[in-house]
Amino acid sequence: MITVVTGNKNKAAEVTAFFAGVIGVSHVHFSGIEPQADTVDEIAISKAEQAYAALDVPLIVDDTGLFIDALSGFPGPYSSYVQDTIGNTGVLRLMGNAASRQAHFTTSIAYADVDGIRIFSGSVDGEITTVERGTGGFGYDPIFSVGGKTLAEMPMEEKNSLSHRVRALAVFRDWYLTTKSA
Repeated sequence: MITVVTGNKNKAAEVTAFFAGVIGVSHVHFSGIEPQADTVDEIAISKAEQAYAALDVPLIVDDTGLFIDALSGFPGPYSSYVQDTIGNTGVLRLMGNAASRQAHFTTSIAYADVDGIRIFSGSVDGEITTVERGTGGFGYDPIFSVGGKTLAEMPMEEKNSLSHRVRALAVFRDWYLTTKSA
């Protein structure tokens, strides 16, 4: 059994669905102090340390960053704050008419248990659109395009099949099943 620590119901549902029939998952909302750091790895590690100290159960937390090439990797590890303050409209304004719209999402999952903390990462490359498109998803999904469609335009199954979080979860799952379930 793994405990997923997040206040985001969408993340909890995505993780639970990913592990269905493979690993038992429970969900706990834990409000720790979200650090400001230069990498999503550092943020995930800090969140895992806090949650494990409070809950004392094997758990995973994650942190995700949107890294836009034309903005020198901004917002990166500050993606949540940027989404909450200027949102997609503000990011599109910052991009203006930038010729290069390349970007990537990276998720770092921190797994904590009695043996310590391990990090697992996944990324997906795409580009920032010029306008919001689609009605599905959340966060930056309406402005992040992969193969011509935004994540918000994709059915959930399609989005989940290529998402940065699913890629990180797959790396974690493979390690967990060979290391912890043996």
